[in-house]
Amino acid sequence: MKSRLVSLSYGIIPVAALILIWAAVAASGVAPRALLPSPMAVFLRTIDRLGDPYFLGDIGTTLFRLVSGFAIGLFVGLSLALLATVSQSARLVLNALVKLLAPIPKIALYPVLILILGFGHGSKIALVAAEAAFPIYLAAYQGMQNVDRKLIWAARAAGASNAHALFFVTMPAALPSILTGCRVAMIISCIVVFLSEMISSTEGLGYVLINAARNFKVIDMFVPIILISALGLTLGAIFNVIKKKLLVGFPD
Repeated sequence: MKSRLVSLSYGIIPVAALILIWAAVAASGVAPRALLPSPMAVFLRTIDRLGDPYFLGDIGTTLFRLVSGFAIGLFVGLSLALLATVSQSARLVLNALVKLLAPIPKIALYPVLILILGFGHGSKIALVAAEAAFPIYLAAYQGMQNVDRKLIWAARAAGASNAHALFFVTMPAALPSILTGCRVAMIISCIVVFLSEMISSTEGLGYVLINAARNFKVIDMFVPIILISALGLTLGAIFNVIKKKLLVGFPD
C-alpha cells in the first residue's frame, strides 16, 4: 500500500508542478492572457464543452478512430511476428521490409491514404494502424526470438504440436515484450490520430483544435490538448490494469 502511494505521488507531483508553473506564468503577465489562459479558465471551459453533445461526439469520433486503428495494428503486428517466427523465408522478407519502411513517418503517406480511402474514418484508421503495427511487430518478434528454447523443447517432448507450442508456450513467454510494444504503439496512436484530424477532418479533437486556431479562440485550443492528454492517461491506466492481470507470475 505504501509503495503504491509513493508511486502515485511520483506521478502526481510533476503534473502538479507543471500546472503551477503554467498558472504562475499566466498570472505574471509575461504572456498576454489572450494567448495563455490560466489553468482554471481552461478547466472551466473544458467542463462547459463537455456539456455539449456535439463536442462529446468529437471525443467519441477520435476514440473510435484510435481504438479501431490500434486494434487493426495489433492484429497485423502480432500476425506478422508469428509468421516471421515460424517461417525463415517470411522472416527474411519481413525484416527487410521493416528496415526499409519503419523509419518512414507514416504521416507522409497520409495524402495517399486520403486518395484511396477518402476523408472519413478509413484514412485515419489506416494511418493509426500503420503506425501501431511496426512497434508491435518488432517487440513481439524480438520477444518470441528471446524465449528460452528449452521451454519449447519441453513442450514438444510432451507431445505438443508446433502450433500448440507457438500459441501456448512461445507467445505467453514473450508477453512482457509484446505488451511493451503495445504500450509504445498506443502512445504513437494517440499522436497520429490527433495529427490526422488536424490535417483533414470535419470532426474529432484534432479538428476542434485546428478550427479554434483558425478562429483565434485560444482557450478552445487548449481544451482538446487537455482531453487528448487525459485520454492517453486513461488508456494507459487501463493498459496497466490489463498488464498486471496478464503478467501474473512474471518477475517485476
